[in-house]
Amino acid sequence: MNGGRIPRLVIAAPSSGAGKTTVATGLMAAFAEAGLAVSPHKVGPDYIDPGYHSLATGRPGRNLDAYLCGPGRIAPLFLHGAAGADLALVEGVMGLFDGASGLGELSSTAQVAKLLRAPVVLVVDASSQSRSVAALVHGFASWDPEVRLAGVILNKVGSDRHEALLREAMGSSGVPVLGALRRDGRAGTPSRHLGLVPVAERRAEALASVRELAARVREGCDLDALLALARSVPELPDTPWDPAAEVAEVAAPAAGAAVPGRPRIAVAGGAAFTFAYAEHTELLTAAGAEVVPFDPLRDEQLPPGAQGLVIGGGFPEVYAPELSANAPLRAAVARLAASGAPVSAECAGLLYLSRAIDGKPMCGVLPAEARMTERLTLGYREAVALADNALAAAGSRVRGHEFHRTVLEPGAGAEPAWGLTHPERRVEGFVTGGVHASYLHVHWAAEPSLAVRLVAGAARTATAPGAAR
Repeated sequence: MNGGRIPRLVIAAPSSGAGKTTVATGLMAAFAEAGLAVSPHKVGPDYIDPGYHSLATGRPGRNLDAYLCGPGRIAPLFLHGAAGADLALVEGVMGLFDGASGLGELSSTAQVAKLLRAPVVLVVDASSQSRSVAALVHGFASWDPEVRLAGVILNKVGSDRHEALLREAMGSSGVPVLGALRRDGRAGTPSRHLGLVPVAERRAEALASVRELAARVREGCDLDALLALARSVPELPDTPWDPAAEVAEVAAPAAGAAVPGRPRIAVAGGAAFTFAYAEHTELLTAAGAEVVPFDPLRDEQLPPGAQGLVIGGGFPEVYAPELSANAPLRAAVARLAASGAPVSAECAGLLYLSRAIDGKPMCGVLPAEARMTERLTLGYREAVALADNALAAAGSRVRGHEFHRTVLEPGAGAEPAWGLTHPERRVEGFVTGGVHASYLHVHWAAEPSLAVRLVAGAARTATAPGAAR
């Protein structure tokens, strides 16, 4: 089914820890195993859950973040990602009505559900309640009349007797029970300092977990009722987001939409660098680049002919010994950076370009050292580019997200990457030559000029006198 009538559901919860990821991933896998093309989505800036979604469905997991991308882009990004799907499932973030701190409903699951005109299925942790579950669901169903809370899945149910009590209580709530899942640790997913362990680090075990989740969901949920609910949605009037059109709009005034020669942009991946938005690669490609992935844990050289480099987020602190041991690649990255080629490094990439992580030598591109701490730095940020650089023009304003338990000393170079303007004022990150390195994660769909500028810089590198061919 195509167009704006894509069947869709939002899987939400009253709070974190209720089992949204378990249920959403299990539903995705169960419907995919039934032969449906399932499009997976995640509210907010989470990079890890979409990896499990992708494993369950065979399609890229995509984020829908109204703070980073703006409410007006949510439906277009959804339609772009869900094109050709039979069903789209959107996993929420935190509690249903929890949004960006101090900004009301902005970036909440409820806001995204309204923007998508999608019914909400509430996953309730029923482990310590019986009749009270009906009062809880009633409160959530009546809080915002624009949110269509259309069903409940009871999670962590203890026994048949417990389930009977819960269903009896829910009978008068007006909200149907569409599933009940028993407490079961067989499909558990291990966690560490920043949440779940990414799929790339435990693919075989993760695949087994996803299959187990699908089996539990098939046994405990009414898949026919859920699919019928998803198909009851109205049509979305929005136009799908188009990376080529976005690039053309920002590229034409500056340097023309076409970049000659298709410059090669190397993009780090593998277990150490798993944090990436699918739209970034699509924008780089639309801007004229040839995108070539590589794994810093395995590859001893950059892709041949690389004229630009993107190193996103991930867990370099976990793999610091292995990354440090790959001295040939560290040297190759340092050479590319020294050549003036554009390099975009976010969070994990920032650490990789530093001198060391917890004493383990890294690429040495930046005059700073990183170390792990107990303190979690987390939250949305507003920032401005203080000077022209490889990624952004001076004065460019972006919204981003920080998420790390490391500190970099010093935290900013002589020329910082960004000046943060909200919720605190400070400078952070490094700009040196063609390098732009920062803790800030930015969604390029909101600022396609970032991709266009990086590719244009790579094209200039490729045609510069003495450039490698």
